[in-house]
Amino acid sequence: MNAAAQKRYPELWRRHSMRDSVIGWLWIAAVAFASAWSVSALDIEWVFFKDAHLQAADLAQRMWPPRWSYLPQILAPLVETIHIATLGTAIAVVFSVPLAFLAARNTTANGFTWAIGRGLLVASRSVNTVIWGLLFVAIFGPGPLAGIAAVAARSVGFLAKLVAEAIEEADRGPVEAIESTGASTAQVYLIGILPQVIPVLIGTTVYRWDINVRESSVLGFVGAGGIGIYLYASINQFMWQQVLVVLLTILVVVILSEGISAWIRARIS
Repeated sequence: MNAAAQKRYPELWRRHSMRDSVIGWLWIAAVAFASAWSVSALDIEWVFFKDAHLQAADLAQRMWPPRWSYLPQILAPLVETIHIATLGTAIAVVFSVPLAFLAARNTTANGFTWAIGRGLLVASRSVNTVIWGLLFVAIFGPGPLAGIAAVAARSVGFLAKLVAEAIEEADRGPVEAIESTGASTAQVYLIGILPQVIPVLIGTTVYRWDINVRESSVLGFVGAGGIGIYLYASINQFMWQQVLVVLLTILVVVILSEGISAWIRARIS
C-alpha cells in the first residue's frame, strides 16, 4: 500500500503490525547471525565440496552391485537387533510406569519426590543410546546384554515423560469416586488413573519400539550387539558391496517396523 492510500484509508487492514514486522525481522537477523557464527566457528574445509559429487558417484559405483552372497551371514545379527530393541523396550515399560507416577505432580508424594522423578527423566533422555551403549559395554562387556540395557536406559525417560503428562491430565472424576470408597493410594492409582493412561502407554511404547529398532542397528559400532558390528567391519575393510547389503536389510526392517507401528497406533486411536 502506498503512502497516499495509507493516508486516505488509515483503517485499512494490515497483515502484520509494525511491531510484529520488526520482531519478525529481528528473529531472522538473529538466526542468520547464529548460522554465520556456527559456520565460522566450525572451520569447515569448503574445498571438499568441489568434488563431493564425484566422490559420492564413485562410492555408489563401488557399492554396486550389492553382494547378495553376504546376506545369509547378517540375517542372524539382524534378528538379534530386533530382539535387542524389543527386550530393551519391554524393560523400559516396566520401569517407566512407576517413574511416571513419581514424576507427575498429581501423584507424587511431595516436591522432593517430584524433583527426583524429573531428574531421572532428564538423566535418561539427556544421554544418547550409543553413549549408554559405551557405558554398559564397560559394565557388562561386549554383546547384546549391553545393547538391551542401553536401549532400556534411553527409552525409560522417553516413555515416563509422556505417561507422566498423561497422568497429570487424567480425569479427576473416577479418581474422586474411588477415593470416596476409602481405597488406598495404590488402589486409586491402579483403578482410577492407570486405565486412563493405558492407551497413551501402548501408543508411546509402540512408537518407541519403532525408534529403538533403528537405534539398535548402530549399537554394534560400540560392541553392544546387533547388525551394527557387521556394518562397521564392512566399512573398515572397504567392502562397499557388503555395506550396501547391510544398509538395504536395515532399510527393509525399518520400513516394516514403521508399518507395524503405524498400524497398531491407528488401531488404538
